[in-house]
Amino acid sequence: MTPTSRYLVCQGRELHVTEWGSPQSQVVVAWHGLARTGRDMDDIAAHLAQRWRVICPDTLGHGLSQWSPAPDDEYHLGFYAAQAVDLLDQLGIGQCHWLGTSLGGAIGLRAAAGALRGRVQRLVMNDIGPELAALALHRLRGDAGSPPAFDTMGALEQHFRSIYQPCGAMTDAHWRRLAETSARRLPDGRLTPHHDPAVARQFVSHPQDFDQWGIWDALPIPVLVLRGADSDLLLPGVAEAMRTRGPRAVVVTIPGCGHAPALNTPAQFALVERFFAG
Repeated sequence: MTPTSRYLVCQGRELHVTEWGSPQSQVVVAWHGLARTGRDMDDIAAHLAQRWRVICPDTLGHGLSQWSPAPDDEYHLGFYAAQAVDLLDQLGIGQCHWLGTSLGGAIGLRAAAGALRGRVQRLVMNDIGPELAALALHRLRGDAGSPPAFDTMGALEQHFRSIYQPCGAMTDAHWRRLAETSARRLPDGRLTPHHDPAVARQFVSHPQDFDQWGIWDALPIPVLVLRGADSDLLLPGVAEAMRTRGPRAVVVTIPGCGHAPALNTPAQFALVERFFAG
């Protein structure tokens, strides 16, 4: 199945969106993680598109979406959620399910309890919760804010293979696609990850952005939490608390993964598909 690519201006900034499936089908929004792109969702989007219309945005400052000229004001969950509302409105989407990896799950939580309350029907949070481990946050801030540069695509791919090894089972074809859809050239010709390093300003300008227990406790919809067995971001105690408070999520541990499961195996497809099917 071949997706379509489109660009929409949301809250005054252009977002790139990859869209899969029939426009007449019920919608799944699949939102990627920090310093990544919507193309990370290709595998699960292609699978879900047999039944759903799947919308995969590039977050502001990531992939082919515009970089913010006001990073301290716009690189945060509230602005991303406002853009999500604008995006769904322009696409004529009333209700949807939401699948979010890491940052995408945090945006989904914020939107489902706030700006999209009543419109997001079911939420899948892939290795993210309302409280994040401090050491992992420090790592993510460093990775996003100081991306390395490489002379060749091969070297960039090796970098991705190293830092994203915790994502689980990845074939050579997966790694090559990840590298090619995650690369941009600098003025000197070197290759670097395809995001604005200023997205890391979120951790400075909005230091409490990911502290979302109050929002979690007010969430009125079914939630599935996928946790990498070796995740350093979503700790076991937090996942257990998500099971027992607020919407009382279904929590599934994904073996052989850390942060975050790549959503690229039949077993992971089935977990998400069954949950969205109710």
